[in-house]
Amino acid sequence: MNFSKWLDTLVEEKGIDTEDTFEIETDDNWHIFDYGSVIEAIKTASAHEQAGIKNMIVRIDFANGDVRDYLRHLAQALV
Repeated sequence: MNFSKWLDTLVEEKGIDTEDTFEIETDDNWHIFDYGSVIEAIKTASAHEQAGIKNMIVRIDFANGDVRDYLRHLAQALV
């Protein structure tokens, strides 16, 4: 299964609403993201980065963590 399909399946299984928004504060601004934007950015990352992201998501999921926390963390790199 390719990465994009795997990620879409995970998002669906976890019930993550891609239109839900969250804020990230920087020294200068507030940035508003939706989960869909972060997911699309992940899909355009390099294969190496995608492998690392997938590994981390699997570890978080195995520990019954909230994948949305990790997506918000990844959004900080987009700021």
